[in-house]
Amino acid sequence: MLKKILLILVVTFFFSCKQTTEKQAEVTQKNTNVSYAEGFTIQNFESYKILTVKNPWPGATETFSYALVEKGTTLPNIEKVTAVVEVPLENIVVTSTTHIPSLEMLGVENKLIGFPNLEYISSKKTRTLIDAGNIKELGKNEDINTEVLIDLQPDALVTFAVEGHNKTASAIEKTGIPVLYNADWTETHPLGKAEWIKFFGALFGKEKEAESIFSTIEKEYNEAKSLAATATTAPTVLSGAMFKDVWYLPQGDSWAAQFIKDANGTYLWKDSEGTGSLSLNLETVLEKAQFADYWIGPSQFTTYQQMREAHTVYQEFKAFKEQKAFSFTTKKGATGGVIYYELAPNRPDLVLKDIIKILHPEVLPDYELFFFAPLQ
Repeated sequence: MLKKILLILVVTFFFSCKQTTEKQAEVTQKNTNVSYAEGFTIQNFESYKILTVKNPWPGATETFSYALVEKGTTLPNIEKVTAVVEVPLENIVVTSTTHIPSLEMLGVENKLIGFPNLEYISSKKTRTLIDAGNIKELGKNEDINTEVLIDLQPDALVTFAVEGHNKTASAIEKTGIPVLYNADWTETHPLGKAEWIKFFGALFGKEKEAESIFSTIEKEYNEAKSLAATATTAPTVLSGAMFKDVWYLPQGDSWAAQFIKDANGTYLWKDSEGTGSLSLNLETVLEKAQFADYWIGPSQFTTYQQMREAHTVYQEFKAFKEQKAFSFTTKKGATGGVIYYELAPNRPDLVLKDIIKILHPEVLPDYELFFFAPLQ
């Protein structure tokens, strides 16, 4: 009798250990490393991933969790998720031009089957697909043509929301098409925006490729930053311009301000709090920045003559007089889209090198400006 009891205890202990081990094996897979982006995480399990978007828009109090399930497998019982998506995706619809470079870098641009406002896309590679009729026009992002979208039946739609839920997204979800929020635009660290390529890597089973691409960008960025730190001066920088009677320029915690800091420049509003834009009157800007060494990003202006015609006061700034103003709006795609808006979030290394070249040309003597150009 004693032997039987011992045998039962041993068997029970064995199976309980085995079950515990199996459960742990399922839930302790190494999570995807996300070092700079604050808006998403990826938890990896044996047959599925949980992609969580934590900051879909500024001030958001809710999160969205997406279960990415490998095709041919069954999703186990887990806590409620926003949507279930079978991966890798065979096709996709995205809604922001900043999503295009990630698809191209991962080599899945041919999976894109629909986009709102096709004329905004600048990439030559994707425009070739548009011209061949492989990508359908879906109208406007805030009012997508749902009839065309339903006919396309994409595996997933990736969208964004500026303030609260995207009403169009809610309507699309009811059709059974998985809708995922992408919040790359809310990131304030330059490398944080670029790291969202891992979001798309998870959707297409290209995790290793995404990690490799991002690691290269990170390395290039940090090496350029270290070079800039060797410069012996930190030139002062003015940004923005007036719209009507208000001068808009980046706040001190913003993406744009971080580039200037990492390029070893002194952004004159670096101590202001916030990640958006400051709205100032002309007198305030003139008093503080009249003698700034450089003017980077003077709104949409591309020539000094345009600035003179818009407001004669621009001529009072030292950077204007010495022609040290640089714009990123001069370089456009075939249909007029500004290349910077599409590609810069994905290639912060190139943006940083541009600004270093402007502020410290001796540090990168052989580098040619990629996004920026001096005003004409």
